[in-house]
This record gives sequence, C-alpha cells and structure tokens, in this order.
Amino acid sequence: MNKVLKVFCTGLFGLIVFLAGARTAQAQVYQKGLIDKTIAIVGNEPIMLSQLEDEVQMMQAQGITSDKNVRCQILESMLSAKLFLNQAKLDSLNIRPDQVEAEINERLDKAMTQLGGEKETEAYFKKPLFKLKEDWRAILNEQNLTQQEQQQVMRAVGELTPSEVKRFYKKVDKDSLPIVSTQYRLSQVVLYPSKEQATMAVKERLLGFRQRVLNGEKFSTLAALYSEDPGSALRGGELRMASKNIYWPAFSDAAMALKPGQISQIVETPDGFHLIQMIEKDGDMFNARHILLKPRYTDVDRDKAFKTLDSIRTKIIKDSLTFEKAARFFSEDPKTRVNGGQMSDENSGSIYFEKDQLKPADYNVLKDMKVGDVSQPFESADNETRVGHTIYKIIRLDEIIPSHPANVKDDFTVIQNIANQQKQTEAIKAFVEEKQKSTYIKVDDMFKDCPFESSGWIK
Repeated sequence: MNKVLKVFCTGLFGLIVFLAGARTAQAQVYQKGLIDKTIAIVGNEPIMLSQLEDEVQMMQAQGITSDKNVRCQILESMLSAKLFLNQAKLDSLNIRPDQVEAEINERLDKAMTQLGGEKETEAYFKKPLFKLKEDWRAILNEQNLTQQEQQQVMRAVGELTPSEVKRFYKKVDKDSLPIVSTQYRLSQVVLYPSKEQATMAVKERLLGFRQRVLNGEKFSTLAALYSEDPGSALRGGELRMASKNIYWPAFSDAAMALKPGQISQIVETPDGFHLIQMIEKDGDMFNARHILLKPRYTDVDRDKAFKTLDSIRTKIIKDSLTFEKAARFFSEDPKTRVNGGQMSDENSGSIYFEKDQLKPADYNVLKDMKVGDVSQPFESADNETRVGHTIYKIIRLDEIIPSHPANVKDDFTVIQNIANQQKQTEAIKAFVEEKQKSTYIKVDDMFKDCPFESSGWIK
C-alpha cells in the first residue's frame, strides 16, 4: 500500500494487525528488554520508542521501506495525534466503546486468520488473547478520541457555499485539478433468467457429490475436480483456519454446527451453493473444506430472453414504443424500471458512470455505440448479493461526457470536495500550530534533525 504519510494523518495505529516479518535492529533491541524509552512528551502524554517501532513494523507490513525519514514522519503523526487527544480530554469527549470493540474484534479476526488460530496468535504476540485485547483497547480508545476531536475541528469550518467554491476555482492552479474520465449516461431494459431450473440442477449435483463421499470417496478429490472456488479447489477445497466472522453467516452457522469429518447439507450463500466438510474447530475459528457450485443458465433461458428483448428493441427503433415505456412495462429490474430504465450508481446516486464503474459486459457493448443507439441483447450481471447474478438486457447510450480537466461548470461536486478538503486541512494545520504554542512538548535529541513539516515540535 503506497499511502503517503502525512503529518495530520488520523490512522496512526492503522486497521491492520502487526504482522510484519522482519524487524529493525532497533526494534529487536527494545523487544529483548534491553531498551525502551520515552522519545517524546506532549502535555502529559508520552510516546515510547516501542510504540514508534510498532508503527514502523506496520509500515513494513505494507511494503514501505523503513528508514529514518519514515520514522520521522510517523513520529510527527503521533505528536499531532497527542495534541488532538489532549484537546479531546479537555473537551470531555466520550469514547465510543461499540466502535472500539468492533475494531478490536476485526483486528483479532484478521490476526487469527493470518496466523492460524488462537494458540498461534498468542504465541506470535507472546501474550494471551485477553491481554492482547486490553493492549489494543488502550490504543484504540486513544485513536477514537483523537478522531472525534479531528472531526470536530473539521466540522467547525463548515461547508463552502457555491459562491465560495467558484472563488476557489478562480484562484486554484488549474494544473493541480484532476482529470475527469469519460463518463456515460445509460438506460436499460432487464430480464432475469428462470432461477428454479438452474438451482435444481446445482442441488442435484451437490447431493450426488454428498452421496459419493458418504460411499467412501474423498471430499478433497471431488472439491479439486468440481468446486468453482478456484483458490480452495487447488487445496482440495480446504479453506484453512479462519475466524467464522469472515464468512457469510449462513456458511459459518452451517460449518460450526458440524463435528470434524461431518458433511453439511446444501448451504446457500450469495456466492452460490456449498457442501461443507468440517476439519477442525478452535473456539470461533474453524478449518473446513467446501465444494462451491453456481447456477448455470441454459441456452433455452438465454434464447427466450434474447427473443423478447430483440422484439422490444425492434419496436423502440421503429418508434412504436419509447425506451422509457419499454423499461416501465417490461424491465424486471425494480431499481431502474421506475425511472424509465435510467441507471444510477448505487454508492453515489450519480447517473454518470466512468468505465471502471460499469460491468465489463456493459462496457464491451457500450464502447462501440453512439449516443441514442440501442444495443443488441446481451448477457451481463446485476449488483445484487444473491445466487445467480446473470441477467439479460438491452441498453441505450443517452450521453457521453468526454474526458476533461475538472471544471466548476461540469464538475461542481468534484471542485467542491477539493475545496472543502483544502479548507479542512488548513483548519487541522492551524489547530496543530496553535496547540504547539500552548502545550508542553519535548522530543528526544535522537530526532532533533528530523525534517518535520511543522517547525513547532522542536523547542
């Protein structure tokens, strides 16, 4: 992960678990108990060398080379965070325990999954899980308060008004603005294939596999030959020891109900249909094998849908039916049908799509169309988390906005976001500079030559 370290970074302790391989010589020294020291004090809050080295270790886990400048950047982020933490305590902000506990559990799930279980995790960190959670809780409690205080500072500056955004655009260096990729506006008419027949065929195959295992065949052999999960199929369907929380609930519940060696009934998840064989359990962790099959729709389904869509397309082209009416009367997609077929991004609500936001099948058809064209019927996929994502559709290309430098007329929201971010960054910087003047700060001489972005740390 090539994230640039910023002075006012909020993610001081990261969302990943401390799983780096190599340690620096300095880290090895303090971990052997020979050296640990306070390297900075901000108000009443100390920063220990061991804490800095934990941060360095996380950077190494992300593939960032560890050198003196990286340590300086991390330390400056930690110093900045302590200023926010001091202010959060003065403002009597309350820790949000639900957020902290959720983060602790997420970290622990990732650690146990990566390391192979509870015992392996305790061995790696050289402490029992309850102590590990206590340590993380102390860190994350501070992080939670720090983030709340930063959010208060950013909220205090408010949102820029449209006139302020326009003034920002006039002053900003236009070369610094992003290039907006080509955008497309589309409408669609969608038909779903009949799920029943495809689902029945998958279930019959899985029941056959289950009986073969009960008759003495190896589950792992069948998984390697037939499972449609390519990663685990190479291992005979084995998933490896992992927390139950990383799987779909239906899958985890079925797996955890099994004893070692037992085989589940057919389990349905948004990925498809599964048979599960339990290998071993350890608390909330388990290792299992599975065979995954996904519904496959027949040529009959496809041909029937294509014939209907082709008939609708012909009427649209002959002007005997508008695309909007066709979508309202015939489309089976409830989200676009009510809008006359107009597609919109589920995350942003925007009716404009960049290439990377479109399904590959949609873009492959779209790229050869002109504005106003209605496509031939084709097979695509929907955005629903359900088994069998196949859909059949026709699309109309309503508008193309060519790639261009962001401007306030066509990309007001983009410019507004940039302007608001700059305003918030300036507010954070001003907060830090103000608190540096009124807060006791002492940084160890070993960091006196650090190229800090702010000059107020060394007094």
